[in-house]
Amino acid sequence: MKYKLLGRSGLKVSELCLGTMGFGTEGGWGADKETSFAIMDAFAEAGGNFLDTANVYKLGTSEKIIGEYISNHDRDYFVLATKYSLKDNLTNPNASGNNRKNMMRSVEESLKRLKTDFIDVLYLHIWDDITPIDEVLRAMDDLIKQGKVNYAAISDTPAWVVAKGNTLAQLMGWSQFVALQVEYSLLARTPERELIPMAKHFGITVTPWAPLGGGALTGKYLRGEDGRIKAESVRRNDRSTDITKAVVAIADELGISASNVALKWTTQQGFSSIPIVGATKISQLEDNLKTVDAELSKAHLQKLDEVSAIQLGFPGDFFREEAVKTNTFGGFYDKVEKRV
Repeated sequence: MKYKLLGRSGLKVSELCLGTMGFGTEGGWGADKETSFAIMDAFAEAGGNFLDTANVYKLGTSEKIIGEYISNHDRDYFVLATKYSLKDNLTNPNASGNNRKNMMRSVEESLKRLKTDFIDVLYLHIWDDITPIDEVLRAMDDLIKQGKVNYAAISDTPAWVVAKGNTLAQLMGWSQFVALQVEYSLLARTPERELIPMAKHFGITVTPWAPLGGGALTGKYLRGEDGRIKAESVRRNDRSTDITKAVVAIADELGISASNVALKWTTQQGFSSIPIVGATKISQLEDNLKTVDAELSKAHLQKLDEVSAIQLGFPGDFFREEAVKTNTFGGFYDKVEKRV
């Protein structure tokens, strides 16, 4: 396993992040404690140190399992990310949302479940569209100053909100967001319209969730396997079938799994990306870990890009028009260095 820097920080994290949403058996699915421990053992043995959880995963059981595990291992080895915002009880109107009160309450509860004095990376989980972003960043910065959190991050939030937040943080001297967690895969490329260009501009690492499209990109639906995803879902339609067939074809050519191809694609898109690989079985993790040794050629990337292409809409597609390029660059578009 190699390591990447998380955003503009000096924090070194493994090139794959272990998603632990399935640690716990609530809801009739998931990994029990023994299996979860074995998965974390295998991840750490492979050099993985980046763990992702949230206050609501398996009603708090995910954090409890991780807490018990890291309390018997080297806490400082692991980079532990968790999230706040989503309700963990229905007792009051401030037991959910992005507000400072809920953040402070939620973090204290997460610290207890995780059996640790600090959280390495704290994500805002889902934007509530009512809390001022400066309230969020000032509160996160206070937690960082208190030593309860090391780095601020954000998930499932519009690009303009994140951009405003990081700009304010720069001006005010607050800690900036170092990671952005969004759904991103060959089946879900809409973040390329605004979120990913924004992340590139601010030097924020993208941590894609559902990089396998809820398992669709493994090819299991092509094999006739069933799942919890309904047939009418965007992950199970004609477009997703065509994309998955392309993924499987490349996998067969390279002698690797379809999962490896789909995961590797997210890391070869020209921006800092660390996919979150969830696992409830050792076999799933073992296969995902092989991704680090895979490499897609330009031809492979072109094939996947073409079959999964989306319309960027305005202004993305407008900027690509030849007349616009000519007028904007005076005929020098192909001769001018582009920022990456």
